[in-house]
Amino acid sequence: MNSMVFLDAASMGDTDLSALSNTAIPLTCYDHTTEQQVVPRLAQASIAIVNKVQLTADMLLQLPQLKLICVAATGVNNVDLVAAQQQGVVVCNVRGYADTAVPQHVFALLLQLSNKVQQYHQAVRVGHWSQSRHFCLLDYPITELAGKTFVVIGYGALGQASSKLALAFGMKVIIAEQQNAPYCREGRVPFAAALAQADVISLHCPLTPLTERLFNQQTFAAIKPGALLINTARGGLIDELALLDALQHGTLGGAALDVLTQEPPLADNLLIQANLPNLLLTPHVAWASTEARLRMVQQLADNITAYTEGNTQNQIWPTG
Repeated sequence: MNSMVFLDAASMGDTDLSALSNTAIPLTCYDHTTEQQVVPRLAQASIAIVNKVQLTADMLLQLPQLKLICVAATGVNNVDLVAAQQQGVVVCNVRGYADTAVPQHVFALLLQLSNKVQQYHQAVRVGHWSQSRHFCLLDYPITELAGKTFVVIGYGALGQASSKLALAFGMKVIIAEQQNAPYCREGRVPFAAALAQADVISLHCPLTPLTERLFNQQTFAAIKPGALLINTARGGLIDELALLDALQHGTLGGAALDVLTQEPPLADNLLIQANLPNLLLTPHVAWASTEARLRMVQQLADNITAYTEGNTQNQIWPTG
C-alpha cells in the first residue's frame, strides 16, 4: 500500500482524522473533489476514501493502482460496485457508527412535529407569551405520541433502534414488509396494510431501483390522513412533488426530512421554497453527532488496517 487519498474530507466537518494517519500509510486529504479531479488525484493512490464523491466505471478503469475504496458512510450508491469488482478493487463501508445518532434525530424531528417546540419558542421571542391574558399559550396543537402507531420501513439496525425509542414513548410499532414482497415474513405486516395503520412512518431502507420513489402519489393516497412521515435514510425514496402535493392537500399531517433527492439541493428546490408549517427540513445531519463521526473515522482506520493485514472487513459486493 503506497498511499491513500480522502477525496472529500471536509464532509467530516471538524472531526479529528488522526486515526487515519496512524495506519502507517501516507494520507492526503482534499476538502472537496470535482468529477474532473477524481482521476488525477487518485492516479497514484492504492486506497481511496470517499463519502459522497462518485466513483464511476469510467473512472475506475483509469485507476489501475487502486486496490481499496473505503466509503465513509453505510450507503455505497456513489460507487460502481460491479466495475470495482471487475477491476479487483475491494469496497468497504462503515456500519453501526450512527446507531444512536440517527434514532435520536428521528425523534428530534418527530417531537418538533408533535410538540411544535420551534413555533412556541418563536412565539415567546416575538412577545406573544408576554402579551397573553393567561399563564400559557395554546396557539399550536400538541399531539401525544403515546398510543400512536409507528410504522418502520426498513428494519436494520437504525430501524430497530428507532423502534425501541418509539416503544419507550408508548407507541405501537409495526414493521412493514417490503412492497410487492412475494410473502410476508413473521413479525411483519404487508406494506399497504402497514401504511393504512400508520400515525408515524419512519424510513430506514436503502435506496435501490426497487425503493426509488417508493413514496409517490399512489403511496401517499394509501396512507391514513394526518400521518407524519420521517425520512433520515435517502432522499430518493420520496417523490418530492408528490410529497408537496400530499402536504398541501392534507393527505399527510406533516413530514420531516433530513435528506433530499439532490444534495446539496438547489436553492429553488420545491420543498425548500414551499415554506409549509407542516414540513421540517434538516441538512443531512442525522448521522453527524460528534461521537458518531469519531466512531466512523476509527472504523475507517480499522477497515484499512484489516485490509492491509489480509483480514478484510465490511466488504460490499455487487447485488442484482
